[in-house]
Amino acid sequence: MTRILLIDDHPLFRKGVAQLVRADDALELVGEASDGASGVAMATALQPDVILIDLHMKPMNGIQVLRALKAAGVPSRCVMLTVSDDERDVLEAMRAGADGYLLKDLEPEELCLRIKQSMGGAMVLEQSVAGLLVQALNAPAAAAVGNLTERERETLALLADGRNNKEIARLLGISDATVKVHIKNLLRKLNLKSRLEAAVWALQNPRARHKAG
Repeated sequence: MTRILLIDDHPLFRKGVAQLVRADDALELVGEASDGASGVAMATALQPDVILIDLHMKPMNGIQVLRALKAAGVPSRCVMLTVSDDERDVLEAMRAGADGYLLKDLEPEELCLRIKQSMGGAMVLEQSVAGLLVQALNAPAAAAVGNLTERERETLALLADGRNNKEIARLLGISDATVKVHIKNLLRKLNLKSRLEAAVWALQNPRARHKAG
């Protein structure tokens, strides 16, 4: 069962998500937080599988919550769940380490499906959001793709498949530390800030990646 923590300052929305989660036997809502600071404390204590984070909260907004979770070493998958489809918000969330970016107008069944996909390691993005992200990232990355080594292309392909570092290491027959080096190098070469940015860009640019094996 996937354990979920919801951080959102709108009581009615929290109630709706809680009802939705309780109706799905594969999901469990382990906590609700009405502000960012409480959410970080609950996440640290509960260690949920997936954290759904609202973007526009006060005094601590969703990006600040996300950065605090990453700084605290919380291993949960962090998915932004917001009304904002502003390109700047999407990019900032991705660069802060978000594992997904969903809009609150999703159909209920779709939200449950995306939560399960995130738990499986996939990046979860609204189609319109993915389009914005690709448009923002495409030009600088495309200019530098020729600088990638074959191993970096293989790593990029596995990132696009939603693989984590341990899976990439196993599939390529290398160490976790080497995977981190490859990811760091390909992000630098493509002028990208996060593995999720790289994965989204790679999905839209198949010629830039090379399948392992």
